[in-house]
Amino acid sequence: MNIEKNRRIAFYLNIAVIVFAVAGTILMLFFRGQGDELLAEGIENYKYFTVLSNEICGIIAVVSLVQSLRGKPQPMLAKLMATAAVGLTFLVIIGFLGPLYGLLKMYRGANFFFHLILPLTAMAEFVLCPGDAAEPVTIPFWWTFLTMIPVAVYGAFYLGNCMINGIGEWPHTNDFYGFLNWGLPVGLAIFAGIMLAIWGIACVLRAVRARVQ
Repeated sequence: MNIEKNRRIAFYLNIAVIVFAVAGTILMLFFRGQGDELLAEGIENYKYFTVLSNEICGIIAVVSLVQSLRGKPQPMLAKLMATAAVGLTFLVIIGFLGPLYGLLKMYRGANFFFHLILPLTAMAEFVLCPGDAAEPVTIPFWWTFLTMIPVAVYGAFYLGNCMINGIGEWPHTNDFYGFLNWGLPVGLAIFAGIMLAIWGIACVLRAVRARVQ
């Protein structure tokens, strides 16, 4: 595949990411979900990393679209961080939350977009996106480590809130992901594993993109 063909496909995939982000947001804000589906009511949903990662990915997609229309380089670092974050959302749903709460529940309503369709589309777009009209932008390896920052920040607030305000009881719990079900040491180990997972996702995205480009 040549750079021009990649660029065109990535352009339309980028539009799809924006559409999916808007659709998911509308469903999330105006159609009440059930707590056991990790879909709360209205703006309360923004406590979830899965939601935040998708919204940020949508915002980066808008910036990318504007840059494409202006013929300017893509924000590849921001795109890598956002794509790795939604890739993590996809992986956590498949490997942890799906088995814990029920996989079908994880794909209802807005979660169909946020947990499945948008992450897959965003990852495909990143792999195909050249980043520049002239030649593909090389992704430095050290950028992959930066993708761990959002998880570290979110984890600090998540665990800090649980420790300061208590875990509480379902459905009014601060540990809404259930990471502390087996105690703090296991919860910390889970977050450490998630940090490694998003770094691994970033490395895979970088390697696949280099191969495709």
